[in-house]
Amino acid sequence: DDDAARLGLKPVMTLTAPLLAVKQLNAGDGIGYAGAWVCPESMRIGVAATGYADGYPRHATAGTPVLVNGRRTQIIGRVCMDMLMIDLRGINARPGDQVTLWGEGLSVDEVARYAGTVGYELLSAVGGRANTDFSS
Repeated sequence: DDDAARLGLKPVMTLTAPLLAVKQLNAGDGIGYAGAWVCPESMRIGVAATGYADGYPRHATAGTPVLVNGRRTQIIGRVCMDMLMIDLRGINARPGDQVTLWGEGLSVDEVARYAGTVGYELLSAVGGRANTDFSS
């Protein structure tokens, strides 16, 4: 139950994905499967090139943290097979910018808590097409 950072451990895998698109949406617009997440205001969103087919947890809830250009934000809507949507309010981002899904600056254990699992499951689920960086 101890946090890896408190134990002095550093991440050995960073999972990233590029932003495919940045869109301006209006209040009331639906995001993700079945439009389940509704924009509370006019806002910018990003579409990242990763999803549950890459090993990102399908059960990660809206609000799960990610980093865009080193700034903390959150996913919105449901995780799709090949993409996920990101709240870009207050973040300057454009297509091609990298999204850190976990790794340096964002613990896999924190992401796992939002998905109702443990970090080990997330690390072992990453598929071959995912953009990973292993450091020692």
